[in-house]
Amino acid sequence: MKQRNPLTRQVRQSVLFGIFLCAACVAGGYILRAHQNKAVGCTWEDLADTRALMTAQGADSAQQGQEGEKVVYLTFDDGPSATTERVLDTLKEEGVPASFFVMAAENNEKYLPTLERTAAEGHLIALHTCTHEYKDIYSSPEAYWADLEALREKLMPYVPPETQIKWIRFPGGSSNTVSHRYGGSGIMKELKAQAAERGFTYVDWNVSAEDAVGGHPSASTIYNNIVREVGEKTPCIVLMHDTNATKNTAVALPDVIHWFKNAGYRFDTVDHLPPEPEKTVGEKEKA
Repeated sequence: MKQRNPLTRQVRQSVLFGIFLCAACVAGGYILRAHQNKAVGCTWEDLADTRALMTAQGADSAQQGQEGEKVVYLTFDDGPSATTERVLDTLKEEGVPASFFVMAAENNEKYLPTLERTAAEGHLIALHTCTHEYKDIYSSPEAYWADLEALREKLMPYVPPETQIKWIRFPGGSSNTVSHRYGGSGIMKELKAQAAERGFTYVDWNVSAEDAVGGHPSASTIYNNIVREVGEKTPCIVLMHDTNATKNTAVALPDVIHWFKNAGYRFDTVDHLPPEPEKTVGEKEKA
């Protein structure tokens, strides 16, 4: 009976181990890159439970629109990104201002210098949180404000020193319920009260581009979503997103602007939003 050479067996085992090790490294590298490139920002699931708020705001705005001036506030969440320059080019060409609720997560940091141009061209820079991680920022009010302060510090090199950034947008909106999983059912009420105490104004929206949904909606779908939701609203606060994944929002933007111009709207930034009417005692108790 022919005996196998032990050296040959050892070589074969070494080769197999080497193949296994290489495969593991490749897989590990892929997972790491996937983690590093993971999109950070708003998702459709995050925004879905804010629809009731938008509907209520829409009813109020429709009544105001019968008497008030037609004003639209274009707002962009989750930037800056690789898409920001194209958005800024369109805004400059059309001569309209916009408001950018920005972040400073890992996928945003290399684009932060774009904020210098954003501010120089007259757009409003506002705050959307540094990380956008619900489980962290909504774990407690203290965690939320610490995250916001981290964002402010990261923005300092790119905005004029005299700039007062006092406008915020809560991830998911001020009436989101996703936050309840982490900070309890009362966390948004507490944060809204603290925002006022700290001199911040939070801004929701009443028109959504619905561009954060899965499947990357086309530019025409985004345009139609906005036009459909406007109705008779004024003011219109339009929610859009400024991310690598929402390039079609930038494509749709010229047509969106032209539609609002043709409909007789004036463009402005959210720091010029009129104050909300004073609530009655009963309304305050419900809020």
